[in-house]
Amino acid sequence: MLSFFRKKPSEELTTASSSKAYPIAGTDGTVPLGPTLQELGYQNANDLRETIYDFLRTIRDPEKPNTLEDLHVVYEEGIFVNEPTSGNVNVVRVEFNPTVPHCSLATLIGLCIRVKIERNINHNLKLDIYIKKGAHATEDEINKQINDKERIAAAMENPNLKQLVENCIKDED
Repeated sequence: MLSFFRKKPSEELTTASSSKAYPIAGTDGTVPLGPTLQELGYQNANDLRETIYDFLRTIRDPEKPNTLEDLHVVYEEGIFVNEPTSGNVNVVRVEFNPTVPHCSLATLIGLCIRVKIERNINHNLKLDIYIKKGAHATEDEINKQINDKERIAAAMENPNLKQLVENCIKDED
């Protein structure tokens, strides 16, 4: 009855059907190194930053017919590729600037940014998304929401919210 809870061998865990395979610590507790940026096909950190910006610039504002780039909500200087983790997972910080300090859709915009990057970058990435410091009245609360895995998963289970995100991130033909 509970056979679906069986423990998977470690080789199954690293080759799961997920597009992102997470490294498993070895018997000595060390995490194997992931690929370098060059091995992933990027020339350098700036190349990864430009790639991410190209994905973000096409996201549509939830209320307006403009893109986040048109409204200066996302901008290339707001994407930072930081030092990789000890397991060589790239760390990217995305900063965005809502159009007004009391923007009621800032959380939705942050969610759209996260989903768009996660769907388009096909390798492990530690992603931190933040509102530009001082740009929103409740930035700390929103930053906490858009960087919390459980809240993100719960939000994407809501069919109405999921449809809003899909409409904002879909690529125009």
